[in-house]
Amino acid sequence: MSESIKVGEKIQSLREQKNITREELSERSGLSLEQVAAIEENATLPSLAPLIKIARVLGVRLGTFLDDNDELGPVVSRKADKTGGISFSNSGTESRKSMEYYSLAKSKAGRHIEPFVIQVQPCAEKDFILSSHEGEEFIYVLGGKIEINYGKEIYLLEEGDSIFYDSIVEHHVHADCKEGAKILAVVYTPF
Repeated sequence: MSESIKVGEKIQSLREQKNITREELSERSGLSLEQVAAIEENATLPSLAPLIKIARVLGVRLGTFLDDNDELGPVVSRKADKTGGISFSNSGTESRKSMEYYSLAKSKAGRHIEPFVIQVQPCAEKDFILSSHEGEEFIYVLGGKIEINYGKEIYLLEEGDSIFYDSIVEHHVHADCKEGAKILAVVYTPF
């Protein structure tokens, strides 16, 4: 079973445990009923923004959708453990795979930050759908080049560059259209 299927199943299971209908989840999260259904049924690869909105409605941290473990002490992430990443699209409605996320703290209980190494595929288009969510993001480029549309600004980052921003401002992260990129991203979402 792929990680994206597990994410949809976890969302549906948590929603049902809390006696929340898809319609209620849609209304409370601001997502369309079609988006919620597509995420739960694995018909689309969600971006982080809709997942964060769903997590807030369900009263869980974002990492709940991405892991099963609850380690209270320090968590070490080994290079050899970075296999089988989780795929998300870069917009809430598209089903293309554009980013492969490798969690660096998937077994840490009670965390409010989500650190990832992300392999970003070369972009296939220039019409990006910006999204927003509560919290902050930090991105450090490990390799390649990325472009970040942030509000009305565009930031180009190369290997060794970083950016820290409020994610409530509409934004979109994508790689150069000719080559992919590898980034370290830390996402903070208030709970």
